[in-house]
Amino acid sequence: MSGHSKWATTKHRKAAQDKKRSALFSKLSRMITVAAKTGGDPNPENNASLAAAIAKAKSYSLPKDKIAAAIDKAFGAGAEATQFEEVVYEGYGPAGVAIYIEALTDNRNRTAADVRSAFTRAGGNLGATGSVAFQFERKGQVTLEKVDGFDEDEMLMLVAEAGGEDFEVGEDEVLVYTAPSEVAAVSRALEQAGAPVRGAELVMEPINTTVVSVADAQKVLRLVDKLEESDDIQNVYHTMELTDEIAAALE
Repeated sequence: MSGHSKWATTKHRKAAQDKKRSALFSKLSRMITVAAKTGGDPNPENNASLAAAIAKAKSYSLPKDKIAAAIDKAFGAGAEATQFEEVVYEGYGPAGVAIYIEALTDNRNRTAADVRSAFTRAGGNLGATGSVAFQFERKGQVTLEKVDGFDEDEMLMLVAEAGGEDFEVGEDEVLVYTAPSEVAAVSRALEQAGAPVRGAELVMEPINTTVVSVADAQKVLRLVDKLEESDDIQNVYHTMELTDEIAAALE
C-alpha cells in the first residue's frame, strides 16, 4: 500500500468542477435522481449507487434540500429520472491519450453529436464501445481532509483497518482507494474511526498513464473542458499523466 502519481490529475479535475459549481450542482442532482431510480430504493443504506452519489454530492457541498429533492424526483409521478439513461463514450484525444466519458442523457443523438464534434475539433477520434475501457479500472475513492499533525504510518493503519486498498497524500486532502463495492463501507468505517471524511465516489483510474508534452497537455485539457461544458456529461477520465511540471506550466 503506497501513494499514487495521480494526485495532480485528480486535483485538476476537482478544481475544474469547482469552477463550474452551478452546472455541477445540476449534474450531481441528476446523478442522485438516476441512482435512486435505478437502485429502486430512496434509502442510501439499501442502495449502494445512491449512497455513492450522495457522498460525492456532499463532497462538493450540494445542499441537503437539493439532495432530498433529487431523491424525491426519482419516485414522483412522471419523474424526470425516467427520461435519462446512462451512456459511455470512448475515444482518443490529442497525442493518443485515451478518454472515457460517462453521460446521463435524455437524447442520445444530441449527446453523441456534441461528443463527436468535440473530439473532431480537438483532432481526436471517437471510438467504438470498449475501444479504451480496458485501459481503466473502476475504483472507489474516499476523500479525507488532511489535518495538522498528519502521520502517514497512522494513515496506513487506519486505511487497512477500514478495508481500503491504497491511499494517496495531496496538499490538503488524502484520497483513499477501495474496491468499487466497498466505497460506502470504507467511508463509514473511516468516519466511525474519527477520520475527517469529505466525500466518496466511484471513479475510473487509468491502469497506465500516457506522458505528453505541455503543448499536448493543453490540447487534451481543452478537449476535457469542452466535454464537461455539456450538461449531459457527468465525468471525463483520461490516461494523460498530469505531472507537477505540466500542472505548474498550465497554471
